[in-house]
Amino acid sequence: METNKDKGIEEKEQETAEEAPEGEEVEEAAAVEEAIEEKKEETAEAVEEVEEAEETKEAIEAPEEAEKEGEVEEVERKREEEVEEEIVEERIYTIPLRRVWISPRKRRAPRAVRVVRSFIQRHMKPEAIIVSNEVNERLWSRGIEKPPRKIRVRASKDKEGTVTLHLAEGD
Repeated sequence: METNKDKGIEEKEQETAEEAPEGEEVEEAAAVEEAIEEKKEETAEAVEEVEEAEETKEAIEAPEEAEKEGEVEEVERKREEEVEEEIVEERIYTIPLRRVWISPRKRRAPRAVRVVRSFIQRHMKPEAIIVSNEVNERLWSRGIEKPPRKIRVRASKDKEGTVTLHLAEGD
């Protein structure tokens, strides 16, 4: 009997039935048929198990995704509330930088940053000062030699006493 992988199970059964004269070969054909039926049953059971596993996986993943989305929204709300709650005091200052221009040309922008820090230190008495990137960029916008003559900043103080500087709106 030739075994060809391309031939289906039914074709093999027909070949065995045609080739098998009565007697021992008939018993072999019956045994082959039983083995084929068992394989079909095992395959069907395996397919059912895989389908059940996929359904279970989907059922488990769907609530997790919904929970993650819900958690993300809650975290965003909490952050917004914390930002609103943390700000104890907020002021807008126009800081004059005319003293900066007294120093040598190559030291003006770094000195402007120090003057801004000292001004906020004097007026808000913070524990720490954080100069935002936008304020720093404004001070350095025309290079090291030509900082602005004055700058408007919004200083917000939180619970811990840290003051954060941002550009005032409209600037």
